[in-house]
Amino acid sequence: MTLDQIPLFAMLKSQMGYLSQRETLISENVANSDTPGYTPRDLQPFKVNMPTSGSGAGGGGMTMAPVQANSAHMAGIASSVGSTASGGGSLTQAWKPQDAPDSESRLDGNKVVLEEQMIKLNDTRSSYDTAVTLYQKSMGLIELALRTPGKGA
Repeated sequence: MTLDQIPLFAMLKSQMGYLSQRETLISENVANSDTPGYTPRDLQPFKVNMPTSGSGAGGGGMTMAPVQANSAHMAGIASSVGSTASGGGSLTQAWKPQDAPDSESRLDGNKVVLEEQMIKLNDTRSSYDTAVTLYQKSMGLIELALRTPGKGA
């Protein structure tokens, strides 16, 4: 089993790819801040489509239903948690840049506001750092689970 087969790691890999591509777009926006008529680009917010339990054509999302542990408990209703466009359950996705003009435009038609781009860059960096930390903590848990019982650190 590879790490890509574990949903948490697949999601983190996908999010880090998204954040890397977003950082590239922001740097292109900053580089073109003096180009007449340039409109900045950005990506849609990151969304996770959880894999389906089956890989059939009819899969519309992962379904979670509460378990009735005691006959005195109320029966639960299944709810749809997420869906994928193809129903195949893939966490990977290609993100397409879209025009995202900032709050103001200059006389030469340039719509890049450096302050807003720096805010987006800082947000992207913070999200990337969070994903890396979660990845490292998850790897630490796996290493802890694989450690031989009775052995010290």
